[in-house]
Amino acid sequence: MALSKHKVLEDFFGFKSFRPGQEETIDAVLAGRDVLAIMPTGAGKSLCYQIPALMLPGLTIVISPLISLMKDQVEGLKDSGVQAACLNSSISPAEYNETMDSILAGKLKLLYIAPERLQRAELPRFAAGQGIPLVVVDEAHCLSQWGHDFRQSYLDIAGFIKSIKPKPVTAAFTATATPKVREDIITLLRLKETNDDKGAFIITTGFDRPNLYFEVQKPGKNGCASKDKNTALLDCLKTRTDKSGIIYCATRKAVEEVWDLLLRRGFGVTRYHAGLGDAERKKNQDDFLYDRKPIIVATNALGMGIDKSNVSFVIHYNMPKNIESYYQEAGRAGRDGAPADCILLYSGQDVKINEFLIARSDEESNESNPDLVEHNLELLKQMTYYATGNGCLRQRLLSYFDEQSQGYCGNCSNCLTAFDEVDISLEARKIISCVYRLKQRNRAFGKVMIIDILKGSRSEKVVSQGFDTLSTWGIMREASAHRIRAILDWLVEEGYLLQSAGEYPVIEMGIKAGDFLKGSKPLMMMLAKEAPPREIPFREKAKAAEKPGAWENADAGVRTKTEESLAESSFDEALFAKLKELRRQLAAKEGFPAYIVFSDASLRDMCRKLPKTLEEFPGVSGVGQVKTGKYGLPFTSLIREHCSANAEPDEN
Repeated sequence: MALSKHKVLEDFFGFKSFRPGQEETIDAVLAGRDVLAIMPTGAGKSLCYQIPALMLPGLTIVISPLISLMKDQVEGLKDSGVQAACLNSSISPAEYNETMDSILAGKLKLLYIAPERLQRAELPRFAAGQGIPLVVVDEAHCLSQWGHDFRQSYLDIAGFIKSIKPKPVTAAFTATATPKVREDIITLLRLKETNDDKGAFIITTGFDRPNLYFEVQKPGKNGCASKDKNTALLDCLKTRTDKSGIIYCATRKAVEEVWDLLLRRGFGVTRYHAGLGDAERKKNQDDFLYDRKPIIVATNALGMGIDKSNVSFVIHYNMPKNIESYYQEAGRAGRDGAPADCILLYSGQDVKINEFLIARSDEESNESNPDLVEHNLELLKQMTYYATGNGCLRQRLLSYFDEQSQGYCGNCSNCLTAFDEVDISLEARKIISCVYRLKQRNRAFGKVMIIDILKGSRSEKVVSQGFDTLSTWGIMREASAHRIRAILDWLVEEGYLLQSAGEYPVIEMGIKAGDFLKGSKPLMMMLAKEAPPREIPFREKAKAAEKPGAWENADAGVRTKTEESLAESSFDEALFAKLKELRRQLAAKEGFPAYIVFSDASLRDMCRKLPKTLEEFPGVSGVGQVKTGKYGLPFTSLIREHCSANAEPDEN
């Protein structure tokens, strides 16, 4: 009897219903259609191909970029009763031979393989007898040089798929893809973008992660209590001493400095960057994955290799080069659906560091590509707008991926900071007019010079070039430089002014400037109040949210408190701690990370449902028949003991 998708979902993976987009994607694969699925991290992409793999005859091949990611996936599948294996540079000759024997014997349903091994001819030959109905391309954005993580080895995938007879279904998955990257994926994998019963199935379920709280801090700037990044980082960690988190840095040097700082302060921390030896990188990553060290400081070399479900915060010590990288890295937090924090510590120096890294990357490539450099500088500009803007951070992220959202999310630092909607029409006219007067003299300058002119500076640079004779010189003398800069940044961001790329960017007139100067419509902007209130840590905000009437002004349907946060506030913390310890012991015996046994989300559901028998245990989210057989007895026994010990005494 053939398995149904719902039975596979429940028996092997322990879920009762599909998440948005999963069922449609599975149906398309089972119908023989190629697929491009763009789903946010934590949305359940893997089930979209793992379920069809169990239902289709033969062997499904999953092309995955990182060894640690494959290892996690394979261990999780095996623990759920699915026959899976991987081929990559980390396996021994004996493990390789064992995997090939399993393929020949028809024992495997899923084979994870690194793209670098696709050129070996033996795989299609070995698998030909079993048939390859489905080839999955995970992290498909790596195909595009216009994406944030282009990998040359991914260009071999199309030829590999073509070599398989008969042609398998191709299913590509990614969490981050701009329209340009999507076009590359479709073209390079030869997918047809037609949503009919013959063409490829293209689905985007949305990029929003409602459980993530986004925050930007600018240490040393007005409105930020911390005077420097190190102080800001330590302040962030003080309220997260029992949490697991990642701290991303732009360079190896920064990783070493932050790691050393946290070590000296007594934190359980490890480090990860490409300058370390293979053995140390593996040990350090395992220390983090196995919860021996709750914090890891890393460059983007850690990247997609983290599938850890209980990461509760990601802090960017430096601003990444583009929004796609930031979204991918910040998305390592809250994979189990629990509330998690994504904090960026921004300084202007981050922009200079990234400009240097972009230029160096071009110099180190085999062939210089000015268009790609210009493209990457434009992406950096978009990331800088995110870090410096006053609008909703979630809206900024989603709009980058062409997704519309509310202007207020109630769960980011900008939305939760006091802002006034201000008519900036007069100030905007003065700033734009200054740029225009410079243009009349065939001159263009950066923001610092424009602010100096508007403030009426008598610096040598201003006076020597005669800019003190401009009609706009000194017309904003009473405004603070900070306010002028905020409005100037916003005018650039909204297209009223333009900022050139390169080492010395200048401000020029934008296409919207002329219409604005001619018109009379007011220009409204959200500006921070002069004396903003003390920044409240997110955990305090979550606590305050429990009070009656909290968030009552939030738009309907926008997450300000999730079901998880409500459950978290009413948890039986003692039981949760006992369940985590039992999970740790069982995982240690198996030799893999604790979250492979059960995610924190499953443990929280146990605390809510209190299953005391094996019959009740499959009712927990993430608990299937196989895991009930393996782990049901110790977990239900512990829950029974805990409930008995904590039962209310009988008044009679």
